[in-house]
Amino acid sequence: MAPRLATPADIPFVMAVERIPGHDAYINLWTEEQHAAALAGPDHAYLIASGPDGEPVGFAILSDLRDPHGNLCLKRIAMAAPGRGLGAAFLRAVTAWTFGNTAAHRFWLYVVAANDRARHVYRAQNFAEEGTLREARLEADGTRTALILMSLLRREWSSQTSR
Repeated sequence: MAPRLATPADIPFVMAVERIPGHDAYINLWTEEQHAAALAGPDHAYLIASGPDGEPVGFAILSDLRDPHGNLCLKRIAMAAPGRGLGAAFLRAVTAWTFGNTAAHRFWLYVVAANDRARHVYRAQNFAEEGTLREARLEADGTRTALILMSLLRREWSSQTSR
């Protein structure tokens, strides 16, 4: 599942996936203007996963592409139909794209602590849990939840792909 770079025509798909019921518990929502600005700027890359029929089935947003220390962030990843096993394959493809197309040394992300399914997928792909950001995310109801910081280093990715 090789990802392709998104175009402005993909923004409605990205926004629709962000707004799937249940996704709001784990991912942030952006406006069309926010997506358009990020997509047009030099600090973000949008990647689209396509299904066998060529239709989009998921997206990822990478940020910090110009970080001078080589820390590239997986800002957001989401599938249109979660729970079908495509997310793990897409994450592998996004990681391969990241290390194959950028100078990233460290690929990092935050994940909502209660998102056990995502944490399992990240750990299965050798992302290390680096710490907990307590009460770091403000929810719509005013409560705060913890985020887990995870990362994968280029050398770790290289060693797992060379096996």
